[in-house]
Amino acid sequence: VWTLTADLAEGQDDAFNTLMGEMVEATMAEAGTKSYEWHRSGNAIHINERYDTNDDAGIHLANFGENFAERFLAILTPTGLQVYGPAAGGVREGLAGFGATFYDQVGGFER
Repeated sequence: VWTLTADLAEGQDDAFNTLMGEMVEATMAEAGTKSYEWHRSGNAIHINERYDTNDDAGIHLANFGENFAERFLAILTPTGLQVYGPAAGGVREGLAGFGATFYDQVGGFER
């Protein structure tokens, strides 16, 4: 699970809406994606993502890198990335470039 925060560049609303729509559609086709939610307040963007396994997260990261990273980074400036739970199998390394902070679960549960 992770939350990526980013700032949208001024005047990029149309490019953002197009890119977001394409990314949501592509991610919806990834069977191991449990949730993929985009939130916006002004130019602040939060993207909450949950994957069934580290392998599923890795599939998403590969698809992002191959199909969307260049356009994403041209209009959005990442400001933070909080990663919750075990990040393994290349996921930690894939997210580290975004300045990720990794949190290990120490209690609680999920239903």
